[in-house]
Amino acid sequence: MTRPDGHFDALETRTVEAREKALAEALPRQIANAKAKTPYYAEALRAVEPAAVASRKALAALAITRKSSVPALQKKSMPFGGLVALPPGEVGWIFQSPGPIYEPETRRPDYWRYARALYAAGARRGDVVHNSFAYHLTPAGRIVESAAHAIGCAVVPAGTGNTELQLKVIADLKPSFYGGTPSFLKILLERGRETGADVSSLKNASVGGEALPPSLRKALNDLGVFVLQGYGTADLGLIAYESRAMEGLIVDEGVLVEILHPGTGEPVAEGEVGEVVVTTFNPDYPLIRFATGDLSAALPGASPCGRTNMRLKGWLGRADQTTKIKGMFVMPTQAQAAFARHKEILKGRVVVSSENNADVMTVLCEVAPGTAGIEAAIAQSIQDVCKLRAIVKLVPVGSLASDGKIIEDARSYA
Repeated sequence: MTRPDGHFDALETRTVEAREKALAEALPRQIANAKAKTPYYAEALRAVEPAAVASRKALAALAITRKSSVPALQKKSMPFGGLVALPPGEVGWIFQSPGPIYEPETRRPDYWRYARALYAAGARRGDVVHNSFAYHLTPAGRIVESAAHAIGCAVVPAGTGNTELQLKVIADLKPSFYGGTPSFLKILLERGRETGADVSSLKNASVGGEALPPSLRKALNDLGVFVLQGYGTADLGLIAYESRAMEGLIVDEGVLVEILHPGTGEPVAEGEVGEVVVTTFNPDYPLIRFATGDLSAALPGASPCGRTNMRLKGWLGRADQTTKIKGMFVMPTQAQAAFARHKEILKGRVVVSSENNADVMTVLCEVAPGTAGIEAAIAQSIQDVCKLRAIVKLVPVGSLASDGKIIEDARSYA
């Protein structure tokens, strides 16, 4: 139940000792559940006694499961790689994320626990939420929708694109809250000003799917919308979220987060950058020490807003070359698969830049001498494999650095 003091529930403000005691009780149950109900963990945790895993220290002795390994696991055992505790026919929805990775949503209310992030950003019972996250195959739209319903909001399932139509909907229905990427919110607000469409009802927003640099946050605030970030994934659900104190991202009460050195898996010191590794207490998808590939750092102390859980500095990049572009993950293996469709390509690189706070995906290709006129075909291959439009440029042989990079993130987050 939500509370009048601005916190979603009492879990957010409990003492550190109370939280650790609850984790110590929940960990053995989740380890036992994972062993008993999922083929993957039945094998991975075969020698583990669940009752012995009753602390962070004991958890840290267990093996890590990498998100990057999930596509191969699923290819061997469709659709979920033995990681889900229910048969496919008993989950409510099955989504596909880049990789491809298939993820379930079961029928539990607020399955991804994302209501906490929306509530912190200002969503309240009776609000109308304009949801511009994608609804097609990817789960982002459902993540925000189920969270808004848990709070008691109505949802406009706007999805992506169709800017003019969305402006008409906003003017007619007057939603007070926005969920979606920050770059698309900026497009809506600026286009509304240009065309005279009334978008003034939008006051608060929970954004995600891409970085929120200070310049973009200021632009959105200047356009009349107060914006906070949520950080989650399709498999883990909410990991952390901003509060109105805007001093780091507060870890969700439904997960346990470790920050580990990407190379060794050892814990990093507080404040040092490492990989975000998450254990979730979702009984249907019991991911144990799940390495996200994202980089962050732990901030000291508690948030001034009164929430007492661990805080993260924010998204600080990737431990691998997987990159989020326009809210969609693009993996090096995807880019290579697109390049492999064209025998003329000798070497290729995806360069991600930012123009007016919007992502721009440029594909640079060294091609065999005498090759011309294949840019459109390459762009179509990128669209087919990565589900994103790209600008394709042919470059001289030898002009791309031999540094092993398939994806280069050239964006500035200032």
